[in-house]
Amino acid sequence: MNTACTHPRVRIVSRDEDAEYVECEECREVFESGEFRDMEIESKQDDPADE
Repeated sequence: MNTACTHPRVRIVSRDEDAEYVECEECREVFESGEFRDMEIESKQDDPADE
């Protein structure tokens, strides 16, 4: 199975002046927290159950 991780649990791994980085505790992907917020917004817009 090759399903996309929805990053249900993340933790902060690093911070600097301009950015905060988080790691998904499920798939171990590391990304900027702003990207994570964008992913949450996109998934809510794509969810037909919300309509």
